[in-house]
Amino acid sequence: MLEKRVVVCLDVRAGKTTKGVKFQGNVDIGDPVEMARMYYQAGVDELVFYDITASSEDRGIMVEVVSRVAREIFIPFAVGGGIGSLEDMRRVILAGAEKVSVNSQAVKKPEIIRQGADAFGVQCIVLGMDVFADPHKPSGYGVMINGGRVKTDLDAVTWAQEAEQLGAGEIVVNSIDADGTKDGYDLEVTRKISQAVGIPVVASGGAGTPEHLAEVLTSGKADAALVASMVHFGDYSVTQIKEHLRSRGIPVRMDWG
Repeated sequence: MLEKRVVVCLDVRAGKTTKGVKFQGNVDIGDPVEMARMYYQAGVDELVFYDITASSEDRGIMVEVVSRVAREIFIPFAVGGGIGSLEDMRRVILAGAEKVSVNSQAVKKPEIIRQGADAFGVQCIVLGMDVFADPHKPSGYGVMINGGRVKTDLDAVTWAQEAEQLGAGEIVVNSIDADGTKDGYDLEVTRKISQAVGIPVVASGGAGTPEHLAEVLTSGKADAALVASMVHFGDYSVTQIKEHLRSRGIPVRMDWG
């Protein structure tokens, strides 16, 4: 079995790391540059930086913050939020990101996925999906954009498959219903999408204990698990999470330090 990845997410608003529940009630919790350095030193496998209000505010991403974070870490680093053109992607990559995450702008302009993959390589293009339970959709899940503010007509599984065909190299599946609750990932939607595509799937939204990661990496069929609240608020460390996963027979990287 390939090593599974633990990914820490830094949601950033107005230059500060922030966290809410189900995309609401966000509170600022720290400086993203300092937090990125701390998680890198703690042995996290990857970091994701989301400028969570860039799309809803119709502006570009905060490249200066991206650049400051990139100077502090030496692990894969994905950046998303308001990226809607090749030039946006180029700016982020030149600022130090290894991956570019497209979400709302990809729904509005799906061709940006293919353009990005052609220009920078499939491995650079990540599709971020904010999903929610919707019994009217074939898969039982729909897709929202603009930071969970706007519903679309898309079915989550169908959109994941289309994005893969367009050239996405990875998909981050974020459950709005589970986001920030610490009650566990949405195993069903993660499993459905993981089984429907042939590219890595990262589970996001709902992590509260190391066992939640073990569940989504096994029964949820995810290739990686993203965490935020459970580490931001000191409930668990990256080391504790990885030690638990290893105790459950799940291969993870433990050779930092």
